[in-house]
Amino acid sequence: MSRRYDSRTTIFSPEGRLYQVEYAMEAIGNAGSAIGILAKDGVVLVGEKKVTSKLLQTSMSTEKMYKIDDHVACAVAGIMSDANILINTARVQAQRYTFMYQEPMPVEQLVQSLCDTKQGYTQFGGLRPFGVSFLFAGWDKNHGFQLYMSDPSGNYGGWKAAAVGANNQAAQSILKQDYKDDATREEVVQLAIKVLSKTMDSTSLTAEKLELAEVYLTPSGSVKYHVHSPDSLTKLLVKHGVTQPAAETS
Repeated sequence: MSRRYDSRTTIFSPEGRLYQVEYAMEAIGNAGSAIGILAKDGVVLVGEKKVTSKLLQTSMSTEKMYKIDDHVACAVAGIMSDANILINTARVQAQRYTFMYQEPMPVEQLVQSLCDTKQGYTQFGGLRPFGVSFLFAGWDKNHGFQLYMSDPSGNYGGWKAAAVGANNQAAQSILKQDYKDDATREEVVQLAIKVLSKTMDSTSLTAEKLELAEVYLTPSGSVKYHVHSPDSLTKLLVKHGVTQPAAETS
């Protein structure tokens, strides 16, 4: 049935579905997963790096985590080239707001403006929807710490814990069981690592296959975005019993 109605993004099927937008969401299901969890004192983002070949030079910069402004960061699942365009758009919008009003852009306003751009690509002929989902983590003075998830249709929503990418259904069901409202950032990091280790396709979770970032407030009251180094990740994985400590060579 879909074959007659999936040639353009602008054609509704008789059941009221936009097949091209649904196909874009399917593309994200094949990407490395990303998980975001809200804690009472911050937001934690964790992402799975897909190492396609051992000959590939792993990037020194992050592949899944991006800083948009001092108070907002995001995790990405999907087509990275599409994500880069949207991340640049979001960064420009955040800086324009700061330049105009001399204060950081509210997190939801930034997410909504980016989703408006995404939605435009589902409504005009000849355009392809962005094949990327985002998890936005941020803090503002209006609502404190926030976590948002957006998809290629331009929809977004606020979440306490969310997963996008491969095996997101399994990850969501574990999060639903184990998430606690008053969890600290340390407990949330442990939960995020546990969920990723249970849902990712590869057998063992190592620092090379993982990215972890946190958004939290410093004692002085400023928002800090911190990405864990590979050494820090290895210590965390050993601490939480996901990997065994490396044997010391004599």
